[in-house]
Amino acid sequence: MNIAREQIQSFHDNGYVIFRGLATLEETADMRRVAERELENSHDPLEYEADVAYPGSPESLDAPGGTTIRRLQDAWSRDGALASWGLNERVGVRLRELFGHEQILLVHNHHNCIMTKHPRYSSETHWHQDNRYWSYEQNDLITVWLALGHEEQVNGGMNVIPGSHRMHFDDERYDDVFFLREDLPQNQALIEQAVLAELDPGDVLFFHSRLFHAAGRNRTERRKFALVFTYRRADNDPLDSATGDNDVPLPAY
Repeated sequence: MNIAREQIQSFHDNGYVIFRGLATLEETADMRRVAERELENSHDPLEYEADVAYPGSPESLDAPGGTTIRRLQDAWSRDGALASWGLNERVGVRLRELFGHEQILLVHNHHNCIMTKHPRYSSETHWHQDNRYWSYEQNDLITVWLALGHEEQVNGGMNVIPGSHRMHFDDERYDDVFFLREDLPQNQALIEQAVLAELDPGDVLFFHSRLFHAAGRNRTERRKFALVFTYRRADNDPLDSATGDNDVPLPAY
């Protein structure tokens, strides 16, 4: 089940690669049903749009749309179908090829969620790298984003800047919460290189934790769902040792 050398090279060059139809339509439909059930039940842990305070977010939990859910956290523990996908052989084989390492861990404390975007109250996410949230010995993690429905510009699909995972910027290129400053000409020139990662149900986007990415609001009348897990090499330890206590090793296939 080795993946094509061209796909590995594309990931290293661009910081991302899309595997079309990696999850079957039946698997995808089952996981979307789980996502819709969990959204309906609204069990903790949750993150609301008001919590993220991104552009377009309701100002508070008490404001209209304030309790719109942005992330159903701890997807791993919510349903066996979600956990099984996180350790799926099709995912694991590709991660081992992309990392160039056999021992891979599913990161329990980062992402590990169902991402949702709702009509009317979804927010924008400005240009950022996921490493701004995380602290590891090496800024070398991979996120696996499974589309549980069609993702395009109009419903808040993800945009990425190819090759940006290999770039290093001075602090002044970022704002105080480590989004790219869009008022700077040098950042504007970079953003102009962005492409849309358009996905169909069952498509999976693998992207590097240093890749700059952003997403707009959902301007349709249908909710968008994605199942998202992040992975690291077993020898890439978190700087806070407690962070990795619950990380899950990928099995031998």
